Amino acid sequence: MRPLFIKEELAIYHFSFVSGIANFIHQKDTQINPMKKLLILFLILIFFRLTNAQEGEDVGWVARFGAAGGFSPTLVFPNVDAVNLQIKNMGLENLSSKGMLVYGGGGYAYIMLVDNLRIGGIGLSGTQTSSGFKDGFNKEVKYNYGLGGVTVEYSLPFIKNIAVSVGAIIGVGSSSIEIFQNQNNYSWSGIWNDVSNKTTQNIYRKIINTFLTITPTLNVDIPLSRFIAFRIGGGYITTFASSWKVDNDQDVGNVPSDLSSSSFFIQTGIYFGLIAF
Repeated sequence: MRPLFIKEELAIYHFSFVSGIANFIHQKDTQINPMKKLLILFLILIFFRLTNAQEGEDVGWVARFGAAGGFSPTLVFPNVDAVNLQIKNMGLENLSSKGMLVYGGGGYAYIMLVDNLRIGGIGLSGTQTSSGFKDGFNKEVKYNYGLGGVTVEYSLPFIKNIAVSVGAIIGVGSSSIEIFQNQNNYSWSGIWNDVSNKTTQNIYRKIINTFLTITPTLNVDIPLSRFIAFRIGGGYITTFASSWKVDNDQDVGNVPSDLSSSSFFIQTGIYFGLIAF
């Protein structure tokens, strides 16, 4: 607890600081354009937020501040049962139905204008594959998954020493299925002949579902030092599009109803920056 006379000195210092800035703006009124005035006022606001946050420790509270970014391995659980049914018919091994790893990163910054609110971004993508040589052909199926967006989170102020944050990812994503069947030898003319050859057995298809998402999240950031934190969290990727396209944006009909891009996910990560929880 700061002694009373120290708090009084801080109050006098704050008053003197603001008075000096106000006199400066008044004296230079014709020389300072409006944008510079706003910048000066913004710096004053940051000054008070920082000093008030420091004084908050005396009464048991302090608003979070800082910024960080890092690497985020994430496990997602899309439903691939409909894909595996077709892969089995091709004689290949199933894709994992126990989750797939996607990789990427993200970051955040406490905006300070609203206590404990932080805004940032995240991007994740990954692929799982099943392939083999069957019936004289190389066969392969790739399942790709990714998303990216803006993150908005609120760190619960009553939890100390770590940041427990609830929020959401607002963005876009996609899941796609790539199907390959070919033989080893290709030529320039042979590739073009495949287009006009009605009996070709060389096949490539890409089926894609692009979606909007509002993904509720819960993250826990555990500081390892002043500049490094470990993250563990999760959420549910809610998707707002069920249509699938193939090749040059052609509609795909009769898509199985359980082929969905919605998914739970578990996120981990190491974040670097100014960690002030």
